Amino acid sequence: AIIVDDDIAMEDSTYTAGRRGIAGTVFMHKIIGYYADQGKSLNDLKAIAEKVNDNLKSIGLALTAATVPEVGKPGFDIADDEFEYGIGIHGEPGYRREKIKPAKEMAAELIGRLKEEFNWTTGDRFAVLVNGMGGTPLMELYLFWNDIQGQLGDEGLEVDFVKVGDLMTSLEMQGASLTLLKLEDADWVSALQAPVNTAAWG
Repeated sequence: AIIVDDDIAMEDSTYTAGRRGIAGTVFMHKIIGYYADQGKSLNDLKAIAEKVNDNLKSIGLALTAATVPEVGKPGFDIADDEFEYGIGIHGEPGYRREKIKPAKEMAAELIGRLKEEFNWTTGDRFAVLVNGMGGTPLMELYLFWNDIQGQLGDEGLEVDFVKVGDLMTSLEMQGASLTLLKLEDADWVSALQAPVNTAAWG
């Protein structure tokens, strides 16, 4: 079995054992699906998945909580002028709540945390996913990506693949997550670019 644990925001919290899996799971499914189509064995797929997981990191933020279907309302309250870093896709709490600030500053926080994890150097190559949480307009996700793109460029990183959209969501949550996959294997870009017939990937 492969456990995707890309969320760098939390580890061994009240709500988790180890790290959580969030939107990085989408990249994992896409890459492993590609290699499965190539006829790779289960052992080969497991080895590839482990390598992908080692190079896959995500972190998110939310302006509102997810709606809990059983009760029909958000699981907790975030004030209209606040947001929370590191929130989970099922409504698990994050690591810090702040007053609303410009998207560029939010992006800088997420990139700073990812930089600590990757310890990247100039010229490192990445695939990027800016994932909506279900209630964020696509236009706002692209604005967020614009800020992220500029800051990754300032870090001297090369971005070989980008996906922006709602791919792993929480019911009615407003927010976004940022996933980076360090491209230790150049063929992963081919895997991400390969055509698929799914509703969300597009």
